[in-house]
Amino acid sequence: MTDSFSTPRNRIKTLALLVVCGLSALAAIVIGIDDNPPGILLALLAAITIVLAFVHPWRTARKFMFLLLTSVLGFVFFVVQNVIFDSIIQNPATSNTLKFLMQSPVNDALNLILAMLCTAAFIIGTVGSITMFIHGHGQTN
Repeated sequence: MTDSFSTPRNRIKTLALLVVCGLSALAAIVIGIDDNPPGILLALLAAITIVLAFVHPWRTARKFMFLLLTSVLGFVFFVVQNVIFDSIIQNPATSNTLKFLMQSPVNDALNLILAMLCTAAFIIGTVGSITMFIHGHGQTN
């Protein structure tokens, strides 16, 4: 993360990507993402740009492969967490307060944000690792 602010050029790119992220997120909120493909794509663009804001200085396939691996692990943990939450909600012995907390709009928004970030990290990790592998494959050290 410190590489994205290490030089003036990296700072400008990082801030530009963060502005694009904010504008995309705002546009997705205004348009709406409930069964609206343009809104969903804008939300995904916001997630992609926030991930890109911090990984754009990377120049090795290894770092992107690590991002790819962590995005897959994050997605697996996200699915396991949702299964656990659903089983807790379905349990008749669960208190109403806990059910209300787990079914709140804030929890839904956090789940959506995590899903978008895992998807964005997966896309960037895949494309970045392939690109850096091809780019570095022809070079001799």
